[in-house]
Order: sequence, then structure tokens, then C-alpha cells
Amino acid sequence: MPSLDEPAKPVRSMTGFAHVRAGTGAGELTVSLRSVNHRGLDLHFQQSSEFNPFETGMRGLIKERIGRGHVELRLALARNGAANGAAYNLPALKSHVEAFRRACKELQLDCEPDLNRLLALPGVVGGAPEAQELGSEFEAELLAALGACIDQLNACREREGRELAAGLGRELAEIERATVQIQQLRAEALAFYHLKLREKLNELLASSIPENRLAEEAALLAERSDIEEELTRLAIHTKEMRRIVKDGGAIGKPLDFLLQEMNRETNTTLSKSSSVGEIGLKIGSLALGVKANIERIREQALNLE
Repeated sequence: MPSLDEPAKPVRSMTGFAHVRAGTGAGELTVSLRSVNHRGLDLHFQQSSEFNPFETGMRGLIKERIGRGHVELRLALARNGAANGAAYNLPALKSHVEAFRRACKELQLDCEPDLNRLLALPGVVGGAPEAQELGSEFEAELLAALGACIDQLNACREREGRELAAGLGRELAEIERATVQIQQLRAEALAFYHLKLREKLNELLASSIPENRLAEEAALLAERSDIEEELTRLAIHTKEMRRIVKDGGAIGKPLDFLLQEMNRETNTTLSKSSSVGEIGLKIGSLALGVKANIERIREQALNLE
């Protein structure tokens, strides 16, 4: 069975996932990328507002390294010191305790303050301290982590792309074998075509029509019956598809165009062979198999970058 040579450029699927953790000056950064098929490059960011100043740089880096796909980027930053928990306002708490003790003394009450109630008073617990704004040093660290994540994602997409390319090779091999078989059957069908042509010519001669009209009818009948042109174009398209996959790179859209052309040639072959008796049935069966191969290639090509 013919096999595809190693492509000059990697063939990439549009499906993949990557996850990177990186230490930064601000804390531990988590970057994840997930991609699925899409007609173009469709970017979606899932991030907190602290990352907004760096979005332009992140978009530019992704566009440089990824051609197509619906890509989701998720970012999270565990800041240094964030594990200390919620902060409380110590001066405010002390003030409330002192006020409580003065009131107990003045009213001659024997009781102790309830810390749970004191912490619930306004201004005592103020949440985590305000996060420091992320600067240019963090942006460089962020883009480096994102670049590493893109490398992981592309490696994942290339592994699946190699499998898809191998699948395309098997489908193309089946199309090539079927085309050769149809070409052999066409040689047998030529006798049937010639018989039909003679019958048509005899019918026209009996009608005493001009010779130029006879020539036109004969040429039209030959054109409508013979499938040599369709088989030639189908073989050319198959060869071109092999070249595209071998060269690699962004091949999804060129493959889609070729598949439309191959499907058109196969449909014409089916139509022309419908009136050639038993040989036509054999040709039709092979052509239907080719259409199934084309459809499977189309399904695979939809996920190629």
C-alpha cells in the first residue's frame, strides 16, 4: 500500500490541550490552552482583570504560532503570600476591645468580649490586602510561560496531525486503486459505447439529416458516454492531494477545495456509467466506494489546520 513520505512541514490537527505551571516574581502562574476545529483562528480568554494589560501581547504571540482553531486560554496566578488568609484591622479590633472593657467597668459587668462578634463588626476584617499591580517584568514571565504552553499545544496537535495524515494516505491509496480498476473497466465499456454510437448514427442516417449534424450528434454522444476525462482529472487531484499532505503546513483549506473537485468527477463518472449495463454496475460500485473515501477524507480534513 502506498504511504505518505514525512511532510516537509508538520501537519497539525486543530484539536489539542496543554497545561503549564511557572514560577514568577508575583507567584505561581498557571497557563492552559485548549483548541478544537474552527474555520479560522478564534481566541477566547478566561482570565481575571489583572491580566488585561497583557492581552494584546498574548494575542500577538498566539497568532504567530497557531494558524487555525477555536482556542481557549485560561490563566491563574497564586500570588506570593496569598496563603496567609484574610487580613484583619488590628487597630480597629483593639479599639473595639478597649471600648468593651470600659463599658464593662463603668456598668460593673463581669464578662469577656466575644471575638467572633468583634470580627463581624464593620472595618475589623477587610479581606486580603490589595494586590500589587503586575508590571513589565511579569509580562515577560507571562509571555515566556504562554510560549511554552503553545509549544506543548502544537506538539499535541502535530501528533494527532501525523495520525490524520496517515489516515489520508490510506484513503488516497484506495482511491488510486479504484481509479485504476475503473480505467480497466472503461476499456471493456468502450465496445458498448461504440455499439450505442453506431445505433444512434443509423437512426440519424435514416432521418436524412445533414452530415454536419451527424458529426455533432456523434461527438455529443461520445462526450456523454466516455469517462476518460473524469478519471484523468480524478488521478490528477489525488496526486495533488498527496503533494499537499507531503509538503505539510496549513493544508485544511486546500484539501477541502480538492475534495469538492474529486466529488464532482466521481458524480459525473456515476452518471455516465449508469447506462452501460453490467460493466456500468461495476464502475458504479467502485465510484460509490471512491465517494465514501472522499467523505472520510473530508471528515478528517475538517480537523486539520
